[in-house]
Amino acid sequence: MTPTQGAQLVPDEAARVLARHNVHVHGPVTARPMVFAHGFGCDQSMWRFVAPAFEADHRVVLLDHVGAGGSDLSAYDEARYDSLDGYADDLVELCTALDLQDAVVVAHSVSSMIAVIAAARTTRIGALVLVGPSPRYVDDPSTGYTGGFSRADIDGLLETMSGNYLGWAGTMGPLVMGNPDRPQLARELTESFCRTEPTIARQFAEVTFLSDNRDDLAAVRVPTLVVQATRDAIAPVEVGRYVHEHVVGSRLAMVETTGHCPHLSAPEQTVAAVRGFLAEL
Repeated sequence: MTPTQGAQLVPDEAARVLARHNVHVHGPVTARPMVFAHGFGCDQSMWRFVAPAFEADHRVVLLDHVGAGGSDLSAYDEARYDSLDGYADDLVELCTALDLQDAVVVAHSVSSMIAVIAAARTTRIGALVLVGPSPRYVDDPSTGYTGGFSRADIDGLLETMSGNYLGWAGTMGPLVMGNPDRPQLARELTESFCRTEPTIARQFAEVTFLSDNRDDLAAVRVPTLVVQATRDAIAPVEVGRYVHEHVVGSRLAMVETTGHCPHLSAPEQTVAAVRGFLAEL
């Protein structure tokens, strides 16, 4: 059963949840919490240019999804993580373990949809910041939806991951990051991909790129900011605008940068966009 607003975890169970996700908490205990959730192939270190900016006036929570970073790999379960629902349940459990109230979840890429699902399952989440969100990566000609990829593109990506994971990582890192004039960023992302256990990465990629969460957007009932890079090969501007238009009352912040990771390539702009959103809540 997914924990709800009134549910509490016993201390030992809460400690296990925090250890499973390699949780780190900074900032005042009594301040409004901000939970930072990373994208595919990444870990909490990807927030190092953004999260510290909020530690003076927020309780900042950093986590690794099971299968990523310093998480407990033994907790990975193929059945649980065969959809984004398992990750959403994890996020709700984490909020419950820390007894968070009115949390702002700052989520990148696939974690944006994880956060959207989780927000419908608990009242512990009070606002969403979706960085580079995509509710569906595959184009849907029947509805005119543009996701940025054809089904053949995704099938080829998954086939390459299965046959040559390191080669896939070396190709995808620069594509996802963009900013060819700053090769250190692509190198960091490639190395992060390479640290992920290939079998887990392959399943998470399939879950990520073949998910369709468009219908979940209408269920969002909390203030939401969509942060969209102006040149993103993974989640194009059309996708960010789609999310903005289908989340009632949401705000859209365009960040002038290339690539799918504005929190790395344009952290100052990203911080400013989030601060402006928080100031209006």
